[in-house]
Amino acid sequence: MLLAVLLLAAPDFVRAGTMRIRSPDFANGGMIPAQFTCQGSDVSPELEISGVPAGAKSLALVLEDPDAPSGTFTHWIVWNIPPGTTKIASGTTPGGAVQGVNDFGNGGYGGPCPPAGTHRYFFRLAALDIAPPLGPGESRKNFDTAIYGHVLARAVYMGRCSKR
Repeated sequence: MLLAVLLLAAPDFVRAGTMRIRSPDFANGGMIPAQFTCQGSDVSPELEISGVPAGAKSLALVLEDPDAPSGTFTHWIVWNIPPGTTKIASGTTPGGAVQGVNDFGNGGYGGPCPPAGTHRYFFRLAALDIAPPLGPGESRKNFDTAIYGHVLARAVYMGRCSKR
């Protein structure tokens, strides 16, 4: 929740509009193909990153569903992504990056899996002025605490998924 606030708010110290994240696998706001969901292969889509600020020490990525019945559901948390990363290939995590526990209770990517209807899934990217000192398997709460006050820039890309 805290990361969402940090990434959506635009305080003076966060540069908006310079960093970008996108996927060649689906349009921003479009439907996420089944292979990237629990209804398919459940692998992460390819992501492309640009405009990372020069002072970034690392990048962090969160995939979350704010439309989940129980509140925002975290599907993926990855931090310590090297700031020079321009592409994250489908089904991979960049070398040196660390993954936290998603709300399925697993480490790594857990694809979109709406119980009913159509949900929005936000890929939230943050450029950080630190490399968070967290090990694998950390919780979203500990991650949010570790990056608080360290966001230099942010970018968001959204896809939709419906139960088929």
